Amino acid sequence: MENQYMKQYPDIMWGKKIMYVHGFASSACSGTVGRMRTMLPSATVVAEDIPIDPHEGLAMLREMAEREKPDLIIGTSMGGMYAEQLHGFDRILINPAFRIADTMGAHGMTGRQTFLNSRKDGVQEFIVTKTLVKEYRNVQEGCFADTSDVEQRHVWGLFGDEDQLVQTYPLFSEHYRRAVWFHGGHRMNDEVFVNSVIPVIRWIDDCQEVRDRKVIYISIDALRDKYGKQLSSARKTFRRLLDTYEIFFVAPSPNHDAGQCADVLSWLKENIGVPAYDHVVFVNRPQLLLGDFLITPQYDTLRSAFMGTVVSLGSPTFKTWDEIANYFERLGGGV
Repeated sequence: MENQYMKQYPDIMWGKKIMYVHGFASSACSGTVGRMRTMLPSATVVAEDIPIDPHEGLAMLREMAEREKPDLIIGTSMGGMYAEQLHGFDRILINPAFRIADTMGAHGMTGRQTFLNSRKDGVQEFIVTKTLVKEYRNVQEGCFADTSDVEQRHVWGLFGDEDQLVQTYPLFSEHYRRAVWFHGGHRMNDEVFVNSVIPVIRWIDDCQEVRDRKVIYISIDALRDKYGKQLSSARKTFRRLLDTYEIFFVAPSPNHDAGQCADVLSWLKENIGVPAYDHVVFVNRPQLLLGDFLITPQYDTLRSAFMGTVVSLGSPTFKTWDEIANYFERLGGGV
């Protein structure tokens, strides 16, 4: 059966270079490298096998970054620990193992180990000794050496809510602002890459290019039914609109009830995930919304004073989300 998540994004990172930093016991031949090369065909993805000795590994990665001058560095697990220390580059740290030495001890990653992927030198096994663990501990202490305002703009942290191996969200949040949960485990698959990593890569690419996209506001009440369940057709359409538009999610301001805000944010985190990060607006005066489109139920009071084009779900013109999809397709909106 065709993989619904294996799709290409030729407009993202066009002509740019992405450097991938792999995790423990992996290599430059990991499935993540292949996934990025397939889904981002207009970008050049570079990766190299990281030496087992962490001091050698960090030195090699620093030299590689200076040589390749990547537009973006993506590090997963142990690779996130290394990537955090490659200052001056835009970086995405996915389930970063900032305390890799502790992780080794807690999860039986000492003694004789087998590489998960083939390595260029043909070596298949290696041994993690107490001395090597100590060296990793020394290298991990270099994390968070520079968390200046400049670096804050460069670094994103993505954390799986079902990661049973590494959980460093609190540690990352002590040092950086852009800490984002996604739905998934420690290892990245196609679904996580499409729904959680691609949106961040797109935001970084847009920022680098100073690119402005047309803005669509979507009322939270247009995304769910009266029982709070996400409408499947809404999910399908908005995910495709993300390829072209900047999407914001809007809800009425609850005034003095902070619990309502928390409920909305919780629902968006669970059902929308990463695309909702920093893209939620609470407002009772729609004339304050500066954008091109507002998708909202036909009874929603937000529609009355919005300055752009209102797309009223449930109206004779837009009875269903499928008709909304057809509308944006006619506009050339990528649906």
